[in-house]
Amino acid sequence: QVQLVESGGGSVQAGGSLRVSCVSSGRTFSGYAMGWFRQAPGKEREFVGGISWWSGASPYIADSVKGRFTVSRDNAKNTVYLQMSSLKPADTAVYYCAAQRGVLSSSAVGVDYWGKGTLVTVSS
Repeated sequence: QVQLVESGGGSVQAGGSLRVSCVSSGRTFSGYAMGWFRQAPGKEREFVGGISWWSGASPYIADSVKGRFTVSRDNAKNTVYLQMSSLKPADTAVYYCAAQRGVLSSSAVGVDYWGKGTLVTVSS
């Protein structure tokens, strides 16, 4: 079993930056690809970005946020980060951390464990 706890959400003005974190506990962090998804009110959950489990892996970022968001992980701390910059009101959503055994997938169907989410609100 893997438990994921997000933190760092909050309110920020458009153009600002925010970093959200996700700490994993339980089974080993390594071996799991880690991803971030978000869900805005009335919309489906969408993939934002993720990173494979091995040290030195490059992040994979969704086109919708590419150039503004990035993902990194610290396996020693069992933590994955989502760094967001140039935030827009359209980025307002609950951001969910996700763990996937093996290969990173942008599909929510491939997620084995979910965090409870952290709310990010971007005001204009």
